[in-house]
Amino acid sequence: MNNKPLLDYINIYINLTVEEKTILLSKIIHRNYLKGQYIVQQGDICKSANFIISGCTKTFYTNKEGQEHTVMFSVEDWWTSDLGSFITQTPADFNVQCLENTELIQFTFENLEELYTKIPKLERFFRKIIERAFVASQKRIIKNFSLAAKEHYLIFKETYPEIEQRVPQYMIASYLGITKEFLSKIKSQLIHDQ
Repeated sequence: MNNKPLLDYINIYINLTVEEKTILLSKIIHRNYLKGQYIVQQGDICKSANFIISGCTKTFYTNKEGQEHTVMFSVEDWWTSDLGSFITQTPADFNVQCLENTELIQFTFENLEELYTKIPKLERFFRKIIERAFVASQKRIIKNFSLAAKEHYLIFKETYPEIEQRVPQYMIASYLGITKEFLSKIKSQLIHDQ
C-alpha cells in the first residue's frame, strides 16, 4: 500500500517520529472505489476523512428538484468528505462521488479521535488543513458574488488546470453556477478573443 503521499503531505505541516508514523499507519484504511461509486451519500453519516492517493471526486448537493450543485472537485493529495457531517457525526448535506477509479486513505472518526490522544500534534495538523479549507470556501463565496462568470471560469482554469482536463464540462458549469451552454459560449468567446 502506498502511504508515502500521505506522509509527505503531513510532513509539510508537522514532523512525526518513526514511532508516531507507525501508530498513524496502524489506524488508516486503504480503500479503492470505482468510477461512479459514492464515498458519501447525502443523508448518510460521513464515516471517514479521505485522502486521495489517485483519482478524482466531486462533492455536490442535490436539491429537491433533483438538480445537482457541484461545490468541489478533489484530486491526488487532496482531502474529500462531507466535513460537517464527519465532524458532527450527523447526516451529510453533500454527496461525494468518484469521477475516476479512486484510491483513498481513510481515517474513521473513532480512529482519528484515538490518534489525537496518542499523537497530539495531529490535532494541529488537522486544524491547519481545516483552516485552509474554510478560507478556500470563504474565497469561493466571495468570487461567486463578485465576479462575472467569465472571470470566475478563467480563475478556475488557471487555479485547477489538471481538473479541467479530467472533469466533464457540465460539471464545471455546475461548479461555476452557470449552464453548460453558457460555459460553451464563454469558451468560444475566449477562443475568438485570442
